[in-house]
Amino acid sequence: MRHKISGKRLGRNTGGRRALRRNLIKQLFEFERIQTTRAKAEAVRGNAEKLITLAKRGNAAADDNAAKMVHARRLAAARLNDAGIVRKLFDDIAPRYSERPGGYTRMIKLGPRESDKAEMVLLELVE
Repeated sequence: MRHKISGKRLGRNTGGRRALRRNLIKQLFEFERIQTTRAKAEAVRGNAEKLITLAKRGNAAADDNAAKMVHARRLAAARLNDAGIVRKLFDDIAPRYSERPGGYTRMIKLGPRESDKAEMVLLELVE
């Protein structure tokens, strides 16, 4: 029984899981839509939405306090490890959702994959 155990293992060890999540989130922000399995999409969705919220707070703090904006960018850079994606997140993606209270992603079911019948979804950013 998995009482009080959060997260999904996705058949990987800790480092592989961390790298998979980081790469999927970077691809989601870069291409704004990715096709992946349902389990991977569910594992990544929450982290991606939290990063968008962090970027929104960082952009809102730019008016009040520059230190908070820098702090938010550094937190996002530590989680994504890619300066170009962080720039796109703060400059393009976060302002798009400034009035939206949450729910920045959507999952569209595509049906099973042909080879192993894994349930595939399209994870995309909401317009």
